Amino acid sequence: MQTFPIPENLSPALMAIGERHWQELTERDLFDPTWHAHKAQLCQVFALSDFVARQCIQHPHFVQAILTPFSHEGKTPEYKTLLAAELRDVTSEEQLHKTLRLFRHLHMARITLADITNQQSIEDSLTRVSALSQALIVQASQWLRTELAKRFGLPMGSLGEQPMYIIGMGKLGGRELNFSSDIDLIFTYPEQGMTQGGRKSIEHQQFFTKLAQKLITALHHITVDGQVYRVDMRLRPFGESGPLVMHFAAMEDYYQEQGREWERYAMVKGRVLNPDETYYPEIADILRPFIYRRYLDYSALDSLRKMKAMIKKEVRRRQLSNNIKLGQGGIREAEFIVQSLQLIRGGREPALQEQGLLHNLQLLIDMEILPSKDATALKHSYLWLRKVEHCLQQFDDKQTQVLPDNDIDKLRLCAILGVKDYQQFSAQLAEHTGVIHEQFLLLIGEDAAPELDKDDDALSPLEDLWLLPLSSDEREELLGQWLNQEQAQPFSHALGEFADSLSASRIGQRGENILNKLIPQLLLIILQQSPDTASQSLNRCLQVFRAIYGRTAYLDLLFENQGALKQLVSLCSSSPWVTDQISRFPLLLDELLNPAQLVNPTALNEYNAELRLAMLRVDESDLEQQMEALRQFKLCQQLKIAAADTTGVLPVMKVSDHLTFLAQSIIRQVVNLAWQQMTEKYGEPDYPHDPTEQHDMLSRGFAVIGYGKLGGYELGYGSDLDLVFLHNCTSRAPTNGPKAIESGLFYLKLAQRILHLFNTKTASGHLYEVDMRLRPSGNAGLLVCHIDGFSEYQTQTAWTWEHQALTRARFIVGSPNLAQAFSVVRHQILAQKRDLKPLQESVTQMREKMRKHLGSSSKTGFDLKQDSGGIADIEFIVQYYVLAYAWEYPALTKWPDNVRILAQLKASELLSSQDTELLAEAYLTYRNTNHRLVLQQAEQAPDGGEFSALRDGVVRIWQQIFVS
Repeated sequence: MQTFPIPENLSPALMAIGERHWQELTERDLFDPTWHAHKAQLCQVFALSDFVARQCIQHPHFVQAILTPFSHEGKTPEYKTLLAAELRDVTSEEQLHKTLRLFRHLHMARITLADITNQQSIEDSLTRVSALSQALIVQASQWLRTELAKRFGLPMGSLGEQPMYIIGMGKLGGRELNFSSDIDLIFTYPEQGMTQGGRKSIEHQQFFTKLAQKLITALHHITVDGQVYRVDMRLRPFGESGPLVMHFAAMEDYYQEQGREWERYAMVKGRVLNPDETYYPEIADILRPFIYRRYLDYSALDSLRKMKAMIKKEVRRRQLSNNIKLGQGGIREAEFIVQSLQLIRGGREPALQEQGLLHNLQLLIDMEILPSKDATALKHSYLWLRKVEHCLQQFDDKQTQVLPDNDIDKLRLCAILGVKDYQQFSAQLAEHTGVIHEQFLLLIGEDAAPELDKDDDALSPLEDLWLLPLSSDEREELLGQWLNQEQAQPFSHALGEFADSLSASRIGQRGENILNKLIPQLLLIILQQSPDTASQSLNRCLQVFRAIYGRTAYLDLLFENQGALKQLVSLCSSSPWVTDQISRFPLLLDELLNPAQLVNPTALNEYNAELRLAMLRVDESDLEQQMEALRQFKLCQQLKIAAADTTGVLPVMKVSDHLTFLAQSIIRQVVNLAWQQMTEKYGEPDYPHDPTEQHDMLSRGFAVIGYGKLGGYELGYGSDLDLVFLHNCTSRAPTNGPKAIESGLFYLKLAQRILHLFNTKTASGHLYEVDMRLRPSGNAGLLVCHIDGFSEYQTQTAWTWEHQALTRARFIVGSPNLAQAFSVVRHQILAQKRDLKPLQESVTQMREKMRKHLGSSSKTGFDLKQDSGGIADIEFIVQYYVLAYAWEYPALTKWPDNVRILAQLKASELLSSQDTELLAEAYLTYRNTNHRLVLQQAEQAPDGGEFSALRDGVVRIWQQIFVS
């Protein structure tokens, strides 16, 4: 047992402080004149502890109690019994809070007096502080439980009434709590069910969550009387994102499937504060096999090496020489030595499964695991540091392990420890920390975590940033070499949030190891880019990492391929849309392996061949795999197009061309698959044969017509497909298969099958959203229409807006005969001679209707499509001219895309060169901007004036045509 002399002959500076506090006490109304007899003792105590002085001044009735010595040397007061008696008359939570705080302050003041006057050993002090804390936590929990039970009844289980077990972690669990400490808790209960016997029955989970919340408030909340303890719940399963309370089965699943080495290390000191004889053996049986292996667990050495390396790095980086806990040779290193040996040997030596450091240190000597001389020196130095720690915290009840930087506290420290001056104290400190650090270095060896010790000036601080438990201020300071404070704050916040989220993940130890190597590399790549976008890039990249951190194959891919990691950063930085695609479909990461190929999309005439090649790799009898292969092909090709787009390789017209040709190849393949499936079941229909047609599955009386953006070669990222299905079968004969159906019905079922292949969601999502509302009679019409019926509808029934839509329609895939027939019908309809006035009215009415329902109400943004002077105005102008003048200028029906129609309008001199060029420029500018907005996931373009000249020009032309 380590002893220190009782302080005597305090310095004048300290005695002046004691006298000042004494004077304040004498001025209180409740001052008892008999206390004058104890003035010398009280002044000495007040001089050494502002905390004790403050408590006595605020609560004069404490004075007599703190002057009463502990009844028996080494015996801890019965805090549980004392507190239970005081809580007996408590009738409200407000009273509970006050009682707990006053009880805590009184008995902490008594412990402080005994400590600073060296009337008790540091071992006894640690035991009493821990016992006091345990009594406060458990008794508060029991009082709150009783109150909750009055309303909700009690949670009952297979063995009777269920408790909420409170697991104390760290020094609380080890019965070695420091004076002014946080308390780390974990709550658990035995079984799920419903409460019984109350006015309102609720689930056990709800009951115990309410109890836990109230207990945390009772301890943690700051009132006029202060607080009892700061409560930290981050060590529970899943960390801050996990449930506050967890039942046994869920806790067992977590620790079996997801528990990590650092949690094993932390749980070595975990102790149930309120054990009983009913369910307690079960929770002990759950935790024990997680913490301790049945063999000498040298597999833990690798993780312990990494922990040790992190400790060394943190000490070195933060220069913690004045921190007696975290600094080199500090309290934490001593704890690490003992807990590591417990973790390694506790499975074979059950005696080492006790939580206390001092108890286990003695066992390590008895078992000859540590040499007696070394272990004794370690214990002596550890207790000396714990005494210093208590002194520092008892000066003013503050949680600190930092040596004083003011003369008063230095004088106090020297007086309590019995050293003549601070220089002598510093010499003793160096001696004790040297003893501990020597043992720390010998424990595992110096081959610790080579990846953490790389001499890489750029990467090393980022390893610290990721691996060390830094505060936000410390993270921002570390980022200072790359970012200013305004840039560092969101960057630090994003990284901290991501680190917190990992505690709730199923990442596993191997994935965590890879991630710990990978994240610093990711940070370095991001920070070497533009500081202005660093936090944005980090957020996007971490979005991808959140999607893949449970899949180590993808983590390995990025770690082993620096080019792929850099490409990921580049793509995510350029576009949140791309980020979202990769997050939703991590298979796209494979495309990053060849950066050169990634920004070099497939040639327009090669999409069909590439898709056929991809489909050959799939079993043609496995429909699900075929559907998945189609979706994966689309996703990968779309990513290549976006990569080329964001790097400027493809201009806007080419981007739309690639997206359009990609869609066409997929439509072709889908129709092919649908036809194959239909004919296998029903046989072929009796369609009109043309001996001049090539024998092709897609030339058998069926065609797909594309409208809108697909028809106009103007598809964007995420565009729907506007489709119309046509056939030319007039026969009522049955199909020639085993399950024959009428030939016309075959084409209806074929259309349904095509839509099924497009719309069904697989692991890679749906293929395309397909819109069929432009078919004859819209949603009320048949899914597939005979070409003659289509012609009749367009001639006799269709509205003007449907003829407008036809200007942007074209044949996509199917029978050449139908292609020709559709072209004829389309030209005939568009080339009809129309009265201009009614046409103008119809077009403007439809435009106003669209603007009303779809236009932007924003005063600051510009809806590129629907707002005045936007894309829709240009499209309506073009469509009007086709419908108004194609009878006179047939070339206007040749093309379905607006840019080439505008060229025809210029050639026909229906519009001036100036106006057609302005409309073409505006149209391409808007489309290009729209691509950018989609890639940035923005709904509107900011109205900063850059579009004003184009908008004004479009509006002028519109008014010139439709208003004048």
